[in-house]
Amino acid sequence: MTEPSPLPTTRETLMARLNTLKIDYTEYNHPAVFTVEEAKKLRGALPGVHCKSLFLKAKGGRLFLLVCLEWRRMDMKALADLLPSRRLSFGQPEILLEKLGVTPGSVTPFGAINDNGPEDNRVTIVLDKKMLEATQVNYHPLINTATIGLSPDDLQRFLVDCYHLPLILDLDPATQKQ
Repeated sequence: MTEPSPLPTTRETLMARLNTLKIDYTEYNHPAVFTVEEAKKLRGALPGVHCKSLFLKAKGGRLFLLVCLEWRRMDMKALADLLPSRRLSFGQPEILLEKLGVTPGSVTPFGAINDNGPEDNRVTIVLDKKMLEATQVNYHPLINTATIGLSPDDLQRFLVDCYHLPLILDLDPATQKQ
């Protein structure tokens, strides 16, 4: 495993880490996007599934990064039951920056590179099982002016290299009916 880096890691350091791990990825540059709707308008024919990442805090302080398919609308009570956890809310931007080194609009599983706290103080990364069935998944590389596409296996390999064994969940029971 690679040694943790100081906070916050830059996009360039992230790319170097991916290259060191021999992770095959494609990078797409674009104007800044802050929402799924903005991303949909800009992405054109970008291959793979598109995802969103939600930084969550449970009553009691436990932190989660939920990474799921972009179309999912989560029922927070049902999600708390799935984790299992007590009441969930969105984590504050200050804690997001402290733990994952990113700001709202740039939330990404690549933020695990910055979560170097003690084992009992780490963000639990939760991955959507259905998302992992895709050939390519897409996320911001710590900033919201680019997107990186890679395989789900490579994403998981990256997370493990950052000392995060992700929790893989079937999120269907926590998805609101549309």
